[in-house]
Amino acid sequence: MMIKKVLLGICLGLAYASAQELTLEKKIGQMLMVGFHGTQAPEESQICRDIQQYHVGAVILFDYNPVDKQKPKNIASKAQLAKLTQSLQACSADGKLLIAVDQEGGNVQRLKSRYGFYGQFPKASDVRNMDQREITEVYTKMGRELRSVGINYDLAPVVDLDINSQNHVIHGLGRSFGKEPRMVAQYAATFIDAMHGNGVLTSLKHFPGHGSSVGDTHKGFVDVTNLWKEAELEPYRLLKDKADSVMVAHVFNKRIDENYPASLSYKTITKLLRWKLGYHGVVITDDLQMGAISQKYGLKDTLKLAIHAGNDLLLIGNQLDPQKTVSTQKLVETIAALVESGEVKEEHIDKAYKRIQALKKKL
Repeated sequence: MMIKKVLLGICLGLAYASAQELTLEKKIGQMLMVGFHGTQAPEESQICRDIQQYHVGAVILFDYNPVDKQKPKNIASKAQLAKLTQSLQACSADGKLLIAVDQEGGNVQRLKSRYGFYGQFPKASDVRNMDQREITEVYTKMGRELRSVGINYDLAPVVDLDINSQNHVIHGLGRSFGKEPRMVAQYAATFIDAMHGNGVLTSLKHFPGHGSSVGDTHKGFVDVTNLWKEAELEPYRLLKDKADSVMVAHVFNKRIDENYPASLSYKTITKLLRWKLGYHGVVITDDLQMGAISQKYGLKDTLKLAIHAGNDLLLIGNQLDPQKTVSTQKLVETIAALVESGEVKEEHIDKAYKRIQALKKKL
């Protein structure tokens, strides 16, 4: 009997160790939102194998293919996209893979008319000329279209304030609902409600404010220290209990953190967004391959700082530079090594994992 108990104890111990190992890997995988090339995701595809093996939590889809401009990257038609998202979900263990796109309206809409979608959703600056009923109709239609092809996560709405007429990425593209924080929050709330009505999650962006910037973080370092206004935080405070997630920009603001851009800043994410503004949901980085980050930080330091700062979802779009795509295996192994060396606390991974699971429960 004693021998049996000892053997049972050893078996349980091995199973426990194995589960622990799997749990860390699974928790890390759940923190990743990755971009990939392909309009299909059969079981033997790399993306499907990654979702299965590493328990990838989220993917991001693009229509524009930076490798071959003649071919689509992920989106070619309604029927194709619906089949792709169905295949991706079938690869996931929980059937709750977060499948994301940037669908704001105006210049930023991945579901274009040339692929058979509506494709005519207005930009935010035009939405403010509509009445409440029209706005609700517009965003309900958008949510319905996303849901019809299996997209459950829209990286929108933009709540940046339109306070700098020299700003090309927000003002220039009409991506802001206006200058007044309460009005911006009101439009954003209508957007969120319409998405929720169709089972689509959302993300406020770009914390702590991109409306005052002059440069473009896609291309390189952007310092908003002198132009940024505290009012840019107000939409986040007003929507903190409604927001599913908050996307953090790569802007540098010396008044908040004198060392790091927002997306890698503990002072910005944990101290300001979570502690001061009282937001406790999922935080997602903007694409960590954007110039503002990739030109200054290597992959290991980027991941270490992003996790320590308090981000839950780490976005690696594999979209901006075909020469610099990063495999899911490399991402998982790099983070696991950082945990093992003590450079990243496992407690940060645990907190992120729990927040992501809470977000998925909304689906």
